[in-house]
Amino acid sequence: MPDGTPHSVIDKDGLDALISVLTGHGRTVIGPTVRDGAIVLAEVCGGDELPYGWGVELEAGHYRLKRREDGAAFAHSAGPQSWKTFLHPQRVREWSAERRADGELVMAEDDTPPPSYAFLGVRPCDLRAIAVQDRVLTGGPYADRAYRGRREGAFLVAVECTEPGATCFCVSMGTGPAVDDGYDLALTEVIDDQGHRFLVRVGSAEGEAVLAELPCRFADAATETAARERVAEAVGRMGRTMPPVDLQVLMRETLQAERWNDVAARCLTCGNCTMVCPTCFCTTAEEVTDLTGDHAERWRRWESCFDLEFTHLQGGPVRASSRSRYRQWCTHKLGTWYDQFGSSGCVGCGRCIVWCPVGIDIVEEAHALNDERAAASEQAAS
Repeated sequence: MPDGTPHSVIDKDGLDALISVLTGHGRTVIGPTVRDGAIVLAEVCGGDELPYGWGVELEAGHYRLKRREDGAAFAHSAGPQSWKTFLHPQRVREWSAERRADGELVMAEDDTPPPSYAFLGVRPCDLRAIAVQDRVLTGGPYADRAYRGRREGAFLVAVECTEPGATCFCVSMGTGPAVDDGYDLALTEVIDDQGHRFLVRVGSAEGEAVLAELPCRFADAATETAARERVAEAVGRMGRTMPPVDLQVLMRETLQAERWNDVAARCLTCGNCTMVCPTCFCTTAEEVTDLTGDHAERWRRWESCFDLEFTHLQGGPVRASSRSRYRQWCTHKLGTWYDQFGSSGCVGCGRCIVWCPVGIDIVEEAHALNDERAAASEQAAS
């Protein structure tokens, strides 16, 4: 939509109406909700299911819910899931085969219609992650049709970040805390002495049509100013900051750094970082049969580059050590992703830091590699 489109304001009732309208359009609304001691992404049927009054306490290897006094709905950082759980699910059936009574083998590609999703509460970092996966899975000659079907039908309601967590570093990666494009509607939550409300920006024709069905009003100057200020304040409250260097070059120039041995001594190669990462996309295929052997299916499931089988060839795994596997993940995410897809594979959400069971911090590792490179350069110059 053009930049001159007037902004609107909705209150909590308007947010509840948004969920009702999207549901009425036949969409499954997925949003944040409190469940199992975390803020997770799940189907929501009403505004009362949103995590009003809940925030999170984050650190390396640490996640806790905490109560907030202001009743905010979106003042929490990224949880254990990302939107790839729905756009690029953990398991997808690709085809099935049936042996008929006459012995003929009939194969059928899975053609299950894609769901019609509406994602409510997409953070700027996750919005960028969706754009990254779009390039990976719908670009080039081998596009993923299943992903494309789910993605093309998705309605995105982004929420600007006003409360970064201790492990967030989206500013370093240029992915937040403000929302730029790629959304249908964008919200900025404002809570002050004038009440609890949401500034709404329109990003598509469909977004404009949905907004027209909501109880809203034109944005007043005070709300516009408050929304801008809260996002600007979030820029200075990032919990982490990447070293201010070209990370692609850093990764390329530190392949033999001693620091890789240090992180390998701590890494469990569990693959948690790849599972929670919103851009990791690797999969493998497995075939299953019933007990009769007359029915078989092929399923695609997530795979991790930390798995020994990930690069197993006839002579064994290509990356047999934890050092080589962590280095592969980190250098691909921050470096060689540019060579493949023209951008970084990291959006600064911090999930890999939080959900690492031993608290390995990708930002800390980048700083350590940069320090080691600088020390080596000083030594060579002396």
